Amino acid sequence: MLADDVADRSYSKAEHNRRLQERTDRSRKSIEFKHQNISAVLKGLGEDWIPGYRPAFHFQMSLVNAVVRWLARNPDWVVRNPAAREDFGLRETSPLHVGPPPTLSNEPPPQELEQTLFIARKFDVAGRDERNRALGRAGEERVLAHERTSLTSAGRSDLAREIRWVSEEEGDGAGYDIASFSADGRPRLIEVKTTNGWERTPFHITRNELAVADERRTEWCLFRLWNFSREPKAFELYPPLDAHVSLTALTFQASFH
Repeated sequence: MLADDVADRSYSKAEHNRRLQERTDRSRKSIEFKHQNISAVLKGLGEDWIPGYRPAFHFQMSLVNAVVRWLARNPDWVVRNPAAREDFGLRETSPLHVGPPPTLSNEPPPQELEQTLFIARKFDVAGRDERNRALGRAGEERVLAHERTSLTSAGRSDLAREIRWVSEEEGDGAGYDIASFSADGRPRLIEVKTTNGWERTPFHITRNELAVADERRTEWCLFRLWNFSREPKAFELYPPLDAHVSLTALTFQASFH
């Protein structure tokens, strides 16, 4: 059903529920609630879930393991390229909705947040998104189009023509992906982080990206794209990043004395 929903194909929740009742001897409401539990697991894993099955928490880890096993058996689902959707080209011409970043004032209830982030850490959702090259490239391409459209709409076609896709032209060593501009001509150095998950899905950031963010604080920003495979939304974070997120060292380089 989820694959059909993401692809905008028709499906019947009622028929699916009826077939499961026959196979499991569970009630309709019980099956609906289990689907809500699955939605909560998918949320923690930085994935899509079916609209109408609102995430319901306080589930057992055995359900998380079952969903993870399914994703492992279906790797094409995880690495699918959102840009392949038929309407992507149409959405690409419109500016993205850039809203407020996650804060303490708009976070979910503590138990829900704790369970969701526990799943994300346990299964390294940030690392999975980082390794998904198709997702990362599609996100950068979408932000590139957003910047060009925004500047053109502001009457700065001259600046729109000067935008550079740095990571595509020079590789990942610059500490940002896109060199753009504000409407007044000031440089914007944009590091894009993309996920199909919700706005609080963790992400990886390199030591070099943090260094450039610190050195060029007035120019650098992190452009976070989320809900990408459905209706991309975004927010921006500005240095210092540790004012917005908790930075956790995952690996260390060992040098001999």
